Amino acid sequence: MKRIYISEEYCIGCRLCEIHCLVAHTKSKKILKAFKDEIPKDATAAVLVEEEGHLSFALQCRHCSDAPCIEACMTGAMYRDKKTGAVLHDEDKCVGCWMCIMVCPFGVTAADPATHKITSKCDLCAGQDSPACVANCPNEALVYEDRENES
Repeated sequence: MKRIYISEEYCIGCRLCEIHCLVAHTKSKKILKAFKDEIPKDATAAVLVEEEGHLSFALQCRHCSDAPCIEACMTGAMYRDKKTGAVLHDEDKCVGCWMCIMVCPFGVTAADPATHKITSKCDLCAGQDSPACVANCPNEALVYEDRENES
């Protein structure tokens, strides 16, 4: 299965991956229009840049082969797409129990404190050739590829 991988040595912490992730999930798909009219001020991208000193890297769902979030989800809101193998989230089935957040070994799923529902979960930009974060990374710190020997 294709997944997103990060090369920390190339990440400069520009956060363009976060911006393009948010924009990719809007109706217009246009940066200025999306930020002006579509993206809430408190929106969280499904990819987050972590920084520690001079080191920075993008962190998002790893679409684990054993996906503890799927096992922990009592409603089936977290599921694996049969066609792509990606771990996805059905907002309509989510009851806001946060079990997926508690069991994620990477801490990459976020929820809205007001609704308790999951608001940030990487979907690999379903239907696109490449996720927006990868396609728009200026240093090619993010790659989308299949590495057979990794789970």
